[in-house]
Amino acid sequence: MPQIFQRGANLVPLKILLVLGALATGAVGAVWYYFTPEYTKVGYQPSQPIPFSHKVHAGQLNIDCRFCHSFADSGAHSNLPSTQLCMGCHTQVQKDSPKLEPLRQGWASGKGVPWVQIHKTPDHAYFNHSVHINRGVSCVECHGRVDQMDVVYQAKSLTMNFCLECHRAPENALRPLDKVTDLGWKAPTQADELASLLGTTPDKLKLKAGDQLTPGKAQKVMGEHFKVQRGVLPPDSNCAGCHR
Repeated sequence: MPQIFQRGANLVPLKILLVLGALATGAVGAVWYYFTPEYTKVGYQPSQPIPFSHKVHAGQLNIDCRFCHSFADSGAHSNLPSTQLCMGCHTQVQKDSPKLEPLRQGWASGKGVPWVQIHKTPDHAYFNHSVHINRGVSCVECHGRVDQMDVVYQAKSLTMNFCLECHRAPENALRPLDKVTDLGWKAPTQADELASLLGTTPDKLKLKAGDQLTPGKAQKVMGEHFKVQRGVLPPDSNCAGCHR
């Protein structure tokens, strides 16, 4: 009786196991890398040429973010502060501090300070900084509480999923435009106070006078109001919205 299967068929189960093993190893490796801070850069905190403290400048001194990052609300990209801007203060304040020697050298040479950029979106993703700021998305949503950081680090993942979570529910991130750079600000939780802030009445917000809301509920009510008022319709399913 002739053989139905050739001798090599005996190796098929082994080959299948090897392929499945390779796929499983690849899947584990992908999860191990792509779902960890090493990939998302959460916690990335490079050494800077000058030990600049946001906790002192933005926190204790309460300097508005836009004083240094002056293009944040007017340009597609935010900017690092110029050496001239820094020297505007530091020709008077701590002008002889050895820690500021790189600043003085950069000013004298005209080369500036080689700051290390921390927050960056991929080149294939379109992001307009001013659009977000001018619709009421606070700096804290993407950068965290930089006003509490001695040395700035990347607090949020800035991954595609991170962006989509906000695009699918922008009401969770919208706030008054004059509170965009007030990183510790929260929506008032008393219904009447919240309605007054929004220039309306509790009943129009589907609330009762005297209601005490949870912080999450107050943010959502406020965010829904601003979403309609400002026409916030971010792309949440159209790939062309961010990949142009």
